[in-house]
Amino acid sequence: MRSKILKIPVFFPYTMKSSRTFLPLILKLVGGFSTLCLFLGNGLISSASAAEKLTFKLGPLQHTIQIDDLQQFVNTGNLSPKLKPYQFVLTPQVQELLGKHIQVDPIIAEQFLADLFQTVDGDKLLQQINQALPNSTRQQLKLALQLLVQQTSNLSIINFLRVYPQETLTIDLSSLASLAVQFNASFIQSQLLNSRLEKALKSPQATIVNHDFDPTAKGDNIVYQNTFVVRDRSRQRNIPLDIYYGNNTHGSLVVLSHGFASNRYFLRYLARHLASHGLTVVSIEHPGSDINALIETSVGLKISEILPSSEFVDRPQDVSFVLNQLSLIDQKNSHFKGKFNTQEVTIIGHSFGGYTALALAGATVNLKVLRQFCQEINPVGRSPADWLQCAAAKLPYSSRRFKDLRVKRVIALNPIVGQLFANNLSQINVPTLILSGSEDSITPTISHQLQPFKQLTGTKYLIMAFGATHMSITDVNNYDSSVAQSTLVREVIGQKAEPVRQLVKGVSLAFIQQLNSQSSEYDSFLTSGYVESLSNDKIRFRLTTKFSSNIENLLKVLVIGKQTLTISNLPSFNSTFYQIKNYFSNAKDILIKPEYCTTQVNDLFTKLLTNYPHS
Repeated sequence: MRSKILKIPVFFPYTMKSSRTFLPLILKLVGGFSTLCLFLGNGLISSASAAEKLTFKLGPLQHTIQIDDLQQFVNTGNLSPKLKPYQFVLTPQVQELLGKHIQVDPIIAEQFLADLFQTVDGDKLLQQINQALPNSTRQQLKLALQLLVQQTSNLSIINFLRVYPQETLTIDLSSLASLAVQFNASFIQSQLLNSRLEKALKSPQATIVNHDFDPTAKGDNIVYQNTFVVRDRSRQRNIPLDIYYGNNTHGSLVVLSHGFASNRYFLRYLARHLASHGLTVVSIEHPGSDINALIETSVGLKISEILPSSEFVDRPQDVSFVLNQLSLIDQKNSHFKGKFNTQEVTIIGHSFGGYTALALAGATVNLKVLRQFCQEINPVGRSPADWLQCAAAKLPYSSRRFKDLRVKRVIALNPIVGQLFANNLSQINVPTLILSGSEDSITPTISHQLQPFKQLTGTKYLIMAFGATHMSITDVNNYDSSVAQSTLVREVIGQKAEPVRQLVKGVSLAFIQQLNSQSSEYDSFLTSGYVESLSNDKIRFRLTTKFSSNIENLLKVLVIGKQTLTISNLPSFNSTFYQIKNYFSNAKDILIKPEYCTTQVNDLFTKLLTNYPHS
């Protein structure tokens, strides 16, 4: 027999604390240089100064401020006379933003930058930044960034400006504004849709709150847990598993697939919940794209190696291999006899695990279309998920299919989809449920959830969590608030995200139990009324099985031509603030909270004109 099953504990060479601190770093680095640029850009457009001075330029208008004045504002909140014209932007929130530092490992950050500068994307980014810094050279920009990561582990706006190799740094506000519009364009497009989508998906019926049975409550089964490692000799791959089961097991086998840079504990609360209701749950750890793999390869980290392209093949194969092994265990191990219903599997995947689930459900990966997308998309416009999906473009295939007929249902939580499947999601013929967070800047909702949902032709559900982010579904005991403290990637987690975890528990149980003979008892928990009843004033839920024509038309408008904004196709901002004001007047609804580095540009330039010292 080629495969061997090892029933041994699994110990990892990292602590839970290290996984908490490493993931935010990866999220920042994966966002690429574009994230750092807009982080700097948001600060600069709000308030900043160069090595000693910073000059704002808009057509013939210029204004210079001192970095020491800016530092005083950060330290005390007091505005010098030179900063008074900017008091409408220099709010306590901006003071906090400017005072924050991002902790990174200088060695990792320096290696990451060096590798990026050697790529085509890195060259494109430097060209675009040069347009926003017209009196600077690409060499000066590279040098400033290298000095920043070499001299300190605390990356901040002011530290960047202090090391910039010019006494006075000139910022062209019109070019910087166009960069801001381009940044993570798919997330900005998603924000355009949010208010209308929330309104359109609201149930016309009264909210249902009274049930004899609560699917979010713990079940009657005592939950047991075992840890295994299964080895796939053909791929030289050890796959850790946590198995959760109760004393009275029945129904579908549930497989959990975690996201990039995570681990098999990510949805532990969900595994225990489902097992308490009599389901066997197997949580898989994918060894090539888990947190441990990232830590092991952190020395010598290159942007091109953050996510190996082989993981897009290995992950689905991990699941199919594990199902084969569980089938053998079910037959030969008396303790687990009848625990593994491998012919009736529900796979639940988060983020990269969502891709894994959809691939196993039957959607063909279209690498030809993906390669074209990755060549054409502007690096500034990429979301972190776009950077990750483009790792698959290196695979030596035009397409690949991983369909496993044992998979009967799929739950994809904030999945990475984008262009990975092109138009092939219509090939999926098993019931599919997709969860999307409206504030997810990692996998923006339109390109990674809404458009994929549209393609599905079978039984399907979409749940929108308005106010939730990419990491909101995580086990509160597995990741602490350090992830949410990033100034680049805002996350709603911990107790604030408890409604999301309650929703995932209740709806997942109801969705999986549709495979059982008592499915009708769970029907009411897959309705808009029930889903909305789990909302609170911060996070609101909506459920739909089909988009209205109005929503479909909005989606078409927002992704028309699938083009990403570029500086060259934006209007020319020649001389006045009014031209910029007019351009942004139609976009004011999408340029939102400072946490997302998308300042309200319309209001900003109007107030700049009002406050500008003309004497």
